[in-house]
Amino acid sequence: MIKVMQSIEDIRKNLLAQVASSDNPSELLKAPELKQLYDKIKTLPTGGRSAYGRSVNELRKTLELAIVAREAELEDSTVEPIDITAPWDINTGHLNLLPTEYGTEHPLSREIENVVDIFTRMGFEAVESRQIDDDEHMFGTLNFPEDHPARDSYDTFHTEEDFISPAHTSTMQNRILKAGKTKLEAGGQIAAISYGRVFRNEDVDATHEHTFYQCEGVFVSSDATLGQMLGTLRSFFETYYEQKLKIKTQPSYFPFVEPGLEFVIEKPTVLGGNPLSSGGEWLEMLGCGMIHPNVLKAAGIDTEKYRGFAWGGGIDRLVMLKYGIEDLRHFESGKLQFLRKFV
Repeated sequence: MIKVMQSIEDIRKNLLAQVASSDNPSELLKAPELKQLYDKIKTLPTGGRSAYGRSVNELRKTLELAIVAREAELEDSTVEPIDITAPWDINTGHLNLLPTEYGTEHPLSREIENVVDIFTRMGFEAVESRQIDDDEHMFGTLNFPEDHPARDSYDTFHTEEDFISPAHTSTMQNRILKAGKTKLEAGGQIAAISYGRVFRNEDVDATHEHTFYQCEGVFVSSDATLGQMLGTLRSFFETYYEQKLKIKTQPSYFPFVEPGLEFVIEKPTVLGGNPLSSGGEWLEMLGCGMIHPNVLKAAGIDTEKYRGFAWGGGIDRLVMLKYGIEDLRHFESGKLQFLRKFV
């Protein structure tokens, strides 16, 4: 029996050596040596067949693993190495790229820069929002109770790992508050905007998109008031539209502010508004309000000492109004006919 086992070991070494050098290793599973080992089982005494059979099966398993490893090695060897740091394929030479003067800045990028510039000149820090976040920053820190119906209006996209594509730039609010807490407690203020891309599970049409842009503002101090908020927003829109504007508010609901308001401006003359018309024309621009105490508490801010206000609105809407764009889908279409209008 010892000689038989030694024969199995010799065949194992021989077959593994062949696998290591073979370009078609799976064929070795049909090797005559392996077939002979299986045929020999029926010639052995009954008491020795079990141990012998286990040894042959172990040999086959070892051989199968070696074949898988060899096939992976062969596959890797056929992949042509590339320099991933190269700006183009170094084997084909320089790309025939269009001159940069043929390109233009996207209207959304242009207006985002404009909005950020106005607020930073007003003393606000600008923070770009994230494009992937978690449930806690999307809802938990913003006073959205679990299973609350208010979550339904922020239906967005989720990954298999339970991350979220933010449905609003308010996901940055808790981070901004925490980052500014030390400055606030030292006698300063928290004044920041967050801006960036957001996502909603929307049916796309002329006025709805699954991907768009928002800008959110946060201000916290020991004496923040609604009056300061309205003055801040009025100053922004008057700068943006380059004219004096009348404003008003109307009640609304957002879980992260109390009270919640819709900020409304008279239709600017650049948009076809007529300030002399009776009754005037009004445009609802964004949601706003005093930050809910639970939102401040979630950032560790003492609500007995500090209060603040926040607002948020869509940048796409600003651009559509400013340039008379009738279909929101143009922004993501990549159509040169549309983009060349902003050269």
